Amino acid sequence: MKTTKLITPSKGIKGLFENWKSDALSGFFVFILALPLSLGIAKASGFPPAMGVLSAMIGGLVTSFFNVSALVIKGPAAGLITVCAGAVAEFGGEMTGWKIAAGVIVVAALIQIIFGFLKFGALSDFFPHSAIHGMLAAIGLIIIAKQIPVLLGDDPTMYKGEGPLELFMDIPRFVMASHWHIALVGIIGLIVLFVFPLFKISIFKKLPLPFFVLLLTIPMALIWHFKQTEPSYSLVTIGDFWGSISMNADFSVIGTFAFWKYVFMFLFVGSLESLLTVKATDNMDPYKRVSSYNGDLIGQGVGNVLSGLMGGLPMISEVVRSSANVGFNAKTKWSNFFHGIFLLIAMLLMIPMIEMIPNSALAAMLIFAGYRLAAPKEFIHTYKIGKEQLAIFLTTVVITLAEDLLLGVAAGIIVKFLFHLFNGAKVSSLFKARYRLQTIDHKTIMHIEQSAIFSNLIGFKKGLFDLPISADIIIDLSEAQIIDHSFMVFLHHFELEYNAHGGNLEIKGLDKFRALSKHPMATRVKKRKRVKIAA
Repeated sequence: MKTTKLITPSKGIKGLFENWKSDALSGFFVFILALPLSLGIAKASGFPPAMGVLSAMIGGLVTSFFNVSALVIKGPAAGLITVCAGAVAEFGGEMTGWKIAAGVIVVAALIQIIFGFLKFGALSDFFPHSAIHGMLAAIGLIIIAKQIPVLLGDDPTMYKGEGPLELFMDIPRFVMASHWHIALVGIIGLIVLFVFPLFKISIFKKLPLPFFVLLLTIPMALIWHFKQTEPSYSLVTIGDFWGSISMNADFSVIGTFAFWKYVFMFLFVGSLESLLTVKATDNMDPYKRVSSYNGDLIGQGVGNVLSGLMGGLPMISEVVRSSANVGFNAKTKWSNFFHGIFLLIAMLLMIPMIEMIPNSALAAMLIFAGYRLAAPKEFIHTYKIGKEQLAIFLTTVVITLAEDLLLGVAAGIIVKFLFHLFNGAKVSSLFKARYRLQTIDHKTIMHIEQSAIFSNLIGFKKGLFDLPISADIIIDLSEAQIIDHSFMVFLHHFELEYNAHGGNLEIKGLDKFRALSKHPMATRVKKRKRVKIAA
């Protein structure tokens, strides 16, 4: 049976002319998804709601002209809510905190551009998968905690300044103080997002679920006269959007520790989550295109400079919208551009309609986004990879909830190092890739020595990428002591890609290791030789 080979879509203007119909249609559906999410993310971040739309608009209209990934959608992300809200609060809250946070975003974006030119995109490989997923799960739980009182219609003064653990503890109080009309709207939104996908009805797969949330909740708010009978915080407020666009970034506290702390947090979380999304989207791309991580950083950085200067949120390659973009049959990065065009049209023509959206409906969407990050399946999946991975994952989650994000990730990395040292890794090999190359009968053999782990993966990648393309290569692991999960995942993908491009790569020596779980990508430790005792 013959298989039809997919023809990769053209790039640039030629790709626009060839694929504009499919890209415009996908861009429209992504716009329906992006509009309410951008409003909700901005509000939860302490920014004016419309600034989320501004960020998504720039993410589509500006970054599409750079060497960004073909199918990713740029815009504000739920994963940065915690950092944004923390920055706004630390810098005084309200207008003052928002504008200083915007200044932080500009500085972080400039560094992001420099990182792209210095080809630092590969640095994302340094961070272990379990710590990163733990960070994302913690962010998901924080989002849920912060949005529960919004969903229930509680007065914002009730929970202002509370941390995630306090918010979870206060849920009974939030329920008792809820406005039942507002709460019912939010609960309907949750039912749509969690229950509708269970029905095998094609329209629920073809259109974004937030569209159905708005379709049900806006009429409810109109019927119950939210504008006249409920508090002002019950509905989205845009105000004078075009009048509010100016140079809003404030750099007055650039010399303080707090300013640079948040610069690093925006840079770290935004760049890392974005690069992980690019990797995930490349895996979903039916044409199997490989993105330039450094080009994506540069394009994203330029977009963030413009967004931050005007008071917008930081943008990243957002995973939910990007995966939807793939599902809506987008062909090129012009789908991202079209999503920006539709957002621009919305801000020109639809502001009165947007101001009918209940904030509790947006809270439902954010709770759903948080759940996707912290779903039980994430914990179960991590456990299946290995108990040590779950320990790293949970350490990151707990410390992030109790303290902050950077400490959480740092704690996860420290636990990872301790596991590696316990399992035979030498301190001298933690950061240095140790291997030697040998050529026998036109075959290149890479003998990997000591440790093959997340913290020296960049060195191994450089060594492998320097080898001839479409050649015979053997990776011999028999002299190593430990091979961790991050290295196993990389090795698996490298083998598939190398062989798909005409090479012949073979992996030897795995039989000399003991896997720490039944998962195919589990950490492997060198088997101990049994000592025979003479009779």
